[in-house]
Amino acid sequence: MNDVLGNALNFNYALLLPEIILAATALLVVFVDLFQRELKSSGRLLPIVSLIGLVAAGIVSVFGVDAHADFSRLITIDNFTTFFRELFIVTTILVVLGSHEYVERHVNHIGEFYALLLLSTIGAIYMAAARDLLTAYLSIEVLSFSLYIAVSLGKNDARSGEAALKYVLLGGVASAMLLYGLSLLYGVTGATQYADIAAALAKHDAGVRMPLQLALVLIVGGVGFKASAVPFHMWTPDAYEGAPIPVTAYLSATSKAATFALLLRWFSGPLYPAIAQWQWMVATIAVLTMVFGNLIALQQHNIKRLLAYSSIGQVGFMLMAITTISNVSASGLLVHLGGYLVTNLAIFIAVIHFYNRTGREQITDFKGLAQTNPYLALVLAAGFFSLAGMPLLAGFFTKFILFQSVVQGGYLWLVFIAVIASTVSLFYYLQVIRQMYLFQPDGDASRWRLSATGYLTTATLFAGMVVIGLYGAPLYTVADRAAFALFGS
Repeated sequence: MNDVLGNALNFNYALLLPEIILAATALLVVFVDLFQRELKSSGRLLPIVSLIGLVAAGIVSVFGVDAHADFSRLITIDNFTTFFRELFIVTTILVVLGSHEYVERHVNHIGEFYALLLLSTIGAIYMAAARDLLTAYLSIEVLSFSLYIAVSLGKNDARSGEAALKYVLLGGVASAMLLYGLSLLYGVTGATQYADIAAALAKHDAGVRMPLQLALVLIVGGVGFKASAVPFHMWTPDAYEGAPIPVTAYLSATSKAATFALLLRWFSGPLYPAIAQWQWMVATIAVLTMVFGNLIALQQHNIKRLLAYSSIGQVGFMLMAITTISNVSASGLLVHLGGYLVTNLAIFIAVIHFYNRTGREQITDFKGLAQTNPYLALVLAAGFFSLAGMPLLAGFFTKFILFQSVVQGGYLWLVFIAVIASTVSLFYYLQVIRQMYLFQPDGDASRWRLSATGYLTTATLFAGMVVIGLYGAPLYTVADRAAFALFGS
């Protein structure tokens, strides 16, 4: 019995080493920032320290940790966890590397900014790795509270504080909704461990149907807020517009990917036996999100608000995979997430460098960019075409895999709506491309260049879009291995 208990409660802290490194790096960044004068260091040391910690955590995640274990029945370390560990760490590296100049000029409390990015990365990883409801909820709150504060760090920008206030108020309501749903689920099943919940739901009787349905409604609503799904999306355009652009980029990438990692864990595991009671809800929300996200995007004039509604539309595509949850659709979703993050980060980092030069963020401000910086215009155009799903770029390959998996799941009508929504999205993406290539620049028409790190990050992401679009087999293989960890046992 003691041996069984010992195996069940595995306190091997080496399994958590990547997150321990990230937490220690966050503390070190705050310490260096606090004692800058005494250490005779500049603010430019902070992103360097952050990058060193992120790279170290990424290396340990791949080479230094047992890939098939759990920590005290709370955290699972498998291929699925490793996939998202690497995805989140690489995303944060690119955000830090591509935005450090912006952060120096436009962000208050720079040390806290980098520390919050590192801590939120830990929360995102544990959302993907949790195997217990309480662990998952605490991970959501670590990510959420870090982002509430990060959104408010814009320097001399009243929109930043307003966006943070809206975000935290609506986020508090969503968290309460989610927690109440989880408490009802615990009441129905008597368990917080994923495996125990699945076993209880597999044999639940008709007497718990109503509380279970209410629990599922609240859970879908609470997680829908985190994913920016319609009708829980109200915070998204304001938070995207008011936040510093690197935070907006991080919101659109890590926050969304972490939410879908959690959805995959929950709906492929503990909630799978109740699929008949939640599948219709997710399908309905997917349709609403695709339709309204893309239609409202047509009316936007600010580039960050346009990208906010674009990301809402993309969430609708991803929710189709949750509706048809299976090994195939989970793999398709992971492939699409990889391509989406590469594409979205390329666009946002390009927008960051455009803002560094011009201080503007309206769509019409991109007039003549193809003349003043043809390289940046190319990156943006490729990114928008990729989001729309044009061939030879990442978005086409990943959408094809995702849509194919949904068709295999028996939801052809959902894919039909998704194809129409993708066609609509092309129109508003073309509005930005039209400004860059068909109009003369306003004011200064002289050519300008990016910084070295700007070229490095945008070139890396641009190459990623092209490589995934032309040869996505490695991404598909890794995603399939990660998805198998959810369904293989």
